[in-house]
Amino acid sequence: MTNYKPILQECAMRYGTGMGLLWTFKFMLFPLGLRIPFLQLLFIILTLGVPILGYLFAKNFRERYCDGSIAFTRAFLFTTFMYMFASILVAVTHYIYFRYIDDGFVFHIYRSLLEQLKNTTEVGLAAPLEQLEEAIDLLAALTPLEITFQLISQNMFYGMLMAIPTALVVMRKKKIQ
Repeated sequence: MTNYKPILQECAMRYGTGMGLLWTFKFMLFPLGLRIPFLQLLFIILTLGVPILGYLFAKNFRERYCDGSIAFTRAFLFTTFMYMFASILVAVTHYIYFRYIDDGFVFHIYRSLLEQLKNTTEVGLAAPLEQLEEAIDLLAALTPLEITFQLISQNMFYGMLMAIPTALVVMRKKKIQ
């Protein structure tokens, strides 16, 4: 019987599924957090925990499947693939939410917060607030599919950025005996 070692992509899919499930739960907290501040705080805490979980997953991959040593390139690829697979999984949730559930809720909340800010600020901030209002209107005009593609590309980009420091911290040379 041979010792089967899963390939990097297979492990990245497994760990990416776990990360994607966390992101899905985290995303469900986002619209709820617009009404309930505690859930917004929980969303922020979980968001800050994503790189920590990415590090733990990469370290676990190194110890379990790479015999305790991993090169920077392999660690970077693993972490990048893990975030990519997580992005794909949470994209399904994004699409379902913006297509069937949201009905403009998120952008309505942002517009009302912007109106409150306009009413309480000085005249000097009027131009930046108008630009922000235009940006919100542009985002609100996107279709659910366009929003989903925007979010998936954003998640993959930030995942690649987080993969660099994670790979630097996780990499370890083989011990010479």
